[in-house]
Amino acid sequence: MSSVAVLTQERFNEHRSGLLPEQGGGKSRNRLDHGAAVAGSSEAVDEDNLPTYKDAFPPLPEKAASPEGAVETGNAWTSKIRPLKSSIITQVFHVPLEERKYKDMNQFGEGDQAKVCVDIMHKTGAHLELSMAKDQGLSIMVSGKLDAVMKARKEIVSRLQTQASANVAIPKEHHRFVIGKNGEKLQELELKTATKIQIPRPDDPSNLIKISGTKEGLEKAKHEILLISAEQDKRAVERLNIDKVYHPFITGAYNKLVGEMMQETGARINIPPPSINKTEIVITGEKEQVAVAMAMIKKVYEEKKRNVTTIAVEVKKSQHKYVIGPKGNTLQEILDRTGVSVEIPPPDSSSETVILRGEPDRLGQALTEVYAKANSYTVSHVSAPSWLHRFIIGKKGQNLAKVTQQMPKVHIEFTEGEDKIVLEGPTKDIQIVQSQIEAIVMDLVSRMDYTEISVDPKFHRHLIGKGGANSECHM
Repeated sequence: MSSVAVLTQERFNEHRSGLLPEQGGGKSRNRLDHGAAVAGSSEAVDEDNLPTYKDAFPPLPEKAASPEGAVETGNAWTSKIRPLKSSIITQVFHVPLEERKYKDMNQFGEGDQAKVCVDIMHKTGAHLELSMAKDQGLSIMVSGKLDAVMKARKEIVSRLQTQASANVAIPKEHHRFVIGKNGEKLQELELKTATKIQIPRPDDPSNLIKISGTKEGLEKAKHEILLISAEQDKRAVERLNIDKVYHPFITGAYNKLVGEMMQETGARINIPPPSINKTEIVITGEKEQVAVAMAMIKKVYEEKKRNVTTIAVEVKKSQHKYVIGPKGNTLQEILDRTGVSVEIPPPDSSSETVILRGEPDRLGQALTEVYAKANSYTVSHVSAPSWLHRFIIGKKGQNLAKVTQQMPKVHIEFTEGEDKIVLEGPTKDIQIVQSQIEAIVMDLVSRMDYTEISVDPKFHRHLIGKGGANSECHM
C-alpha cells in the first residue's frame, strides 16, 4: 500500500541530506523531487542513519487561515467524486374501487388484503405501503430495486385487482417473436403490462393468444402484441402520427368505426389505447387495402380537426369515476349518443378539469350528461365508534345484509381504526341507507359500552383459545 506526504520546501531541504546516503561509492544518489516517491534499498543503508517515518513523511500542514482556501481544497477533491445514483425507485399504483378484489376487511385480526401485501413483500423484496384514496380506491406505494418493483406490480395486479381476459389473433408464425429468445420477450411484456399471457403450443393450430389482467393491462398487452406482429408482417405497413385527442373519433364508440374500417378494407388498424401515451396508428395489409384504410382515417381526422370545439369544466375528483363508469362504459355511452369525446385526468393527477371535444351543437347535450353522471352518486359518512363496527355488521354480515338487500347499489365501507362508516351509491338510495345505519348505531350505543384492559401477552393464547374458539365468548 502506498503513502503520500506533502512536503514544504523547508522540510525538503532539512531532510534531503539525511534521507539516504550515497550508494555504490557515491556514483549514484537517490533524489527526492516534488511529488516523487522515496526509493532505496534498506540492505545498503545503516539502520542508525535511516530516517524515521515522521521525518520522511511529516504531517500534513494545518488548515489555511483563509476559509476560501479550505473550501477550494475540499472542492478539488469532491469535484472528482461522482455522486452515486440510488438504485431504489418508488412507484405508486392505483386500484379503482370497482376493480378492488378485497372491498371488505375482516373485523377480527388482519384483513386478507394486508396478508396478501405482506406475502408480496416477502416474495419480491419490494416494500409496500397502502392507503385509501378519497374515491375509495386503493393507492399502493411500492419501493425497491426496479426488478423488484416490476415483479411486485405484477403480483399486485393479479392478487389485489379483479381480473378480466381477452384474446388477440395474430399469424401463427409470429408467435415466436412474441415469446422471444428463451422466453425473455414474453417475460418482459408480462412485467411491463402486469398481465398473464398464454401462447398456444407449437403443435396447437390456434392462432389466438389469451391475455388476463386488468382492463388497462389488457389494452397495453394487446397493443404491444399487435405491434410485434406488424413488424414481422411481410405485407405493407404504414404509420400515421395523429394527435391523440382525435383517436376517439377514429375508433368510434365501442370501437365500432375502426371495426367497420377494417371489415371494409381488409387491413388491420392498430390504435394505441387511451392508457398508452402514443400518437402512432399502425396499418398493415395488402398495399391497396392499406391505402384505402389510410384515406378513410385521414378523412375522419381532417373533418374533426375542422369542426371540433373544446370546452373544459371542473368536476370534483371523487366524482370522476362516475363519469368514467364501469370499465369506461359511461364515456363510450356519451360518445355514442352525442359524438363528443370526454377526457378525464388520470387517477394519479390532482387535476379536476374534464375536457369535452365535439361539434358545437352537440357539446351542450354531452355536458348535461357529464354533470348528471357526476351527481348521480353520493359519498356520505355515518359516525360510529370503531369498536362498534363488528356489531353493526353482525355475525357473517347479517345486519348489513338486511340493509343492502333493498339497496344493492350502495357500497358500505368500514375502515379499521376510524370512527366512521363510509356510504357510497346512488344519491336517492344513500339517504335511506344512512338513516337505517344511524338507527342501528343509536340502538347499539344505548345498550353497549366499551373499555380496554391490560393482559399479559403470555395469556393471550388462552383467551383466544384453540382456533379462536373462545373469541366469541369475549365479544
